[in-house]
Amino acid sequence: MRGSEFAELKAFVAVVERSSFARAADHLGLSPSALSQVIRQLEARLGVRLLNRTTRSVSPTEPGRRLHERIAPMLRDMDDAVAQAVGANARAAGTLRINTLSMAAKKVIAPRLGRFAQAHPEVVLDIVIDDGLSDIAGEGFDAGIRVGGRLQKDMVAVRLTPDIELLAVASPDYLARFGEPGTPTDLSQHACINWRFPGSGKLAGWEFRKKGKAVEYFGEGTVISNHQDIIVPAALQGLGILYAYNDDGIAEALQDGRLKRVLADWSPTVPGLFLYYSSRRYLLPALRAFIDCLLDRDLRSDDPTPTASTGVP
Repeated sequence: MRGSEFAELKAFVAVVERSSFARAADHLGLSPSALSQVIRQLEARLGVRLLNRTTRSVSPTEPGRRLHERIAPMLRDMDDAVAQAVGANARAAGTLRINTLSMAAKKVIAPRLGRFAQAHPEVVLDIVIDDGLSDIAGEGFDAGIRVGGRLQKDMVAVRLTPDIELLAVASPDYLARFGEPGTPTDLSQHACINWRFPGSGKLAGWEFRKKGKAVEYFGEGTVISNHQDIIVPAALQGLGILYAYNDDGIAEALQDGRLKRVLADWSPTVPGLFLYYSSRRYLLPALRAFIDCLLDRDLRSDDPTPTASTGVP
């Protein structure tokens, strides 16, 4: 394969995995017009249209999808081989693509952005907030952050936080009007504020446990959303009972009395936040540095940087 042909394929994969000529061009160090010309050359050489282009989006055609499925893993393997040859002591550089829950972005990543950028100025963090269950390897991400129970298979996982409580909460005004549920079955008499998974569109079931007994409940109410910025205000405004992870917004509202917890003896803890990446990929220096920063290991000057492949406890 000639060098120009390899560059064309690499450019094609970058466009598919970023769904954008602008983002792919930035990643490759090209102008969008130059990248567009490279893709046109590839399509002309192969004699087939590979991408559907609109003013707002880019997506692969069926031949493009098949080509991407075959060549993307090979290109990743080549990148891994080069990184491994360079060695673990190489400087952290390049673009690091992270797919993360909004809760993790706010709680774990955002407070450390400045420190990471100062320590690793040659790394570009490309962070996508995604509360769905994206295939990080298939979509070109270097790593993802999820709650432990929702990790993809064949992944190396690094625990970032302790286990997380699930909380059933409602406003004092709502509970004064409708009473407090004593068991999960009492929820049938209440309005429930529901979470819809992005991507799949499924409603999340409410999983309760007590003394070895497990109950899954699907409630009804007048509010359904896929974002904390809707469901938490809905609970604060007295629109029903919310069952969610104990994030900062809920914790603060409980502390100042704007929300009250119910069904506490039925509400379990779940595995905390984990960063995960493909077990088939070499741990890039930039990702190693990012993991160390999220775990605050970079603050321990006397602590040698360990391998991040700790696995799920």
